[in-house]
Amino acid sequence: MTPALNKSLPDLEANATGGIKFTPQAFLGKTVVLYFYPKDNTPGCTTEAMQFRDHHKEFTNAGAVVFGVSRDNMASHDKFKQNLELPFELIADTEEKLCHMFGVVKNKIMYGKKVKGIERSTFLIDTEGVLRAEWRGLKVAGHVEEVLKAVQELKSPA
Repeated sequence: MTPALNKSLPDLEANATGGIKFTPQAFLGKTVVLYFYPKDNTPGCTTEAMQFRDHHKEFTNAGAVVFGVSRDNMASHDKFKQNLELPFELIADTEEKLCHMFGVVKNKIMYGKKVKGIERSTFLIDTEGVLRAEWRGLKVAGHVEEVLKAVQELKSPA
């Protein structure tokens, strides 16, 4: 079942770094930012992770928890997290369950060949486990600031 805007997330479970098991129920009461990225240690993904890292305190102050999600395994995630000193956890979606659930697996052309890849996407889940915003096929520049603004607006309804 694909999560839909303004609907509660379906039941799901995923393993993250730090021995954390991610489920929507485990994070009720917190705003959750799930950002999907293609691959650890690649230029765009490194830049995006560093931007989430650099704004992490602001996300925390706004009551949000950030999770990065890719198909990389836990060992790759641990290394990526350590190298960049990321203050948030990374979900290892090696079986692509979350990627398919959120519809971020896309056919891409790489070096002239069709390959399945992850479309860079971010999802914002409110304190009650409801999907409130999504950004798909995004560019890294300015994206983290946009997500932070949306988190802050969720926290303080106008």
